[in-house]
Amino acid sequence: MHGLGARGVLGIAITAALWGCGDHEDFGPAYDPKGEPMSTSDEPEGSSGAEGSTSGDASTDGGSGSGSAEGSTGLPPSDDTGTTGEANDCPRVRVVVASGEVLNVRPTPSTAQSPIGTLPNGSIVDVVEQVEGEELDGITLWFHIVTDTLDGYVFGGLVECTLEDPPDLTPPDGFWLPLECGMSATISQGNNGGTSHQGNAYYAFDFSIGLNTPLVAMADGVVIHTYAETGPGDPCYSGGGPECYPYGNLVVLLHGDGSTSLYKHLNEVLVADGEFVPRGVAVGLSGSTGYSTGPHAHVARQEDCGEANCQSIPLEFVEAGVPVTGEWVTSENCP
Repeated sequence: MHGLGARGVLGIAITAALWGCGDHEDFGPAYDPKGEPMSTSDEPEGSSGAEGSTSGDASTDGGSGSGSAEGSTGLPPSDDTGTTGEANDCPRVRVVVASGEVLNVRPTPSTAQSPIGTLPNGSIVDVVEQVEGEELDGITLWFHIVTDTLDGYVFGGLVECTLEDPPDLTPPDGFWLPLECGMSATISQGNNGGTSHQGNAYYAFDFSIGLNTPLVAMADGVVIHTYAETGPGDPCYSGGGPECYPYGNLVVLLHGDGSTSLYKHLNEVLVADGEFVPRGVAVGLSGSTGYSTGPHAHVARQEDCGEANCQSIPLEFVEAGVPVTGEWVTSENCP
């Protein structure tokens, strides 16, 4: 996966549903749920431990939800054949669903058959043709799209025409603190920490921050692992001992230099597998899920071993260097 453009990385990460997140009931043709938790593993961390990876989503092909768009932009009028325009009228489309949700790709321009894959928010894909299909929310426009791994149809109400190319996943100039621009926090545990930062987690950092504080991407990346199954009422939602080891919510981004970054113990995951996340954009909200003793953020740069939790590698922040336990840092992650 190293050195791939965003389109190639997204093709690897894409799996199976049309728009949504979480587990929902089946609401008929406008909604079709899907959830696929993945196995997890991680370094126990006491106040800073958590672990896991998953891919899960529910989906919708339209309807009156907040993510529904009013059709694509710059579209030519339809003709009597059912084809609304050649591919060069709209060479590519961008997915415009909420961050953390996905758009179904169908084998035909309708919801009659199961999805053959999904596209995360912000994906830019090539268009073969524009066609008339099943009407959803008063919109009959569908797009025949192709990627490295998919050849199917997407609903026109949840995409927009674009002349832009997919974003390139290039090696980052550096890694910034995982906090919003101007935010300050204390390092509660640095590298080689006495509590838990040993072994795979040797180069990790813990940030002392409150519940539901946004954690942002340290560099441009593509989401390759998520785990978001632990919620209110679950035994490991507010932390726990070693038995909670597999249940910490997290996000892992793949960067253009082949390394990854890990953001753990999240109270809420805000992105979906395959989604391109620019530096400074939130990937989740801090929490205390999993093997943890209180709200904080655990962050590390890692090797890409194909799993969520891999060997950590040295990480030097652009604005803070290599902070130590007890040091006060202020984010300049201001894209």
